Amino acid sequence: MDDFYRDFILDHYRNPRNFGHLPEPDAVAEDRNPLCGDEMRVEIAVDESGNVSDIRFSGKGCAISQASASMLLEQARGKSLEHLLALGKESVLENVGIDISPTRMKCAMLGLSVLKSAALAGLAKAESE
Repeated sequence: MDDFYRDFILDHYRNPRNFGHLPEPDAVAEDRNPLCGDEMRVEIAVDESGNVSDIRFSGKGCAISQASASMLLEQARGKSLEHLLALGKESVLENVGIDISPTRMKCAMLGLSVLKSAALAGLAKAESE
């Protein structure tokens, strides 16, 4: 593994960005990877335009799951919920910057899955109001 990417991943794992909880989230989603035990919760605050005004994640897991979520959520702020739903696997892999083995792919994609679920919850809430 390239030293730069290893250090980058470890930095996001040890010092995750957007880690914690929001006082009053507009949308929340949780999931876990039963194969390895990684757990994640994403909380989103949405402004009047339907864009992410604040976002947080919490949970526990391996360096890849936590670091990839930290990197992904950095990009989510200011984006529309629809934009979050359009994000794909390639966004996560580009952020991580290394080849991910098939056994670690679920770890890397957990944050994306939970982010999309939270975005769907936010859209459903907005439609019901």
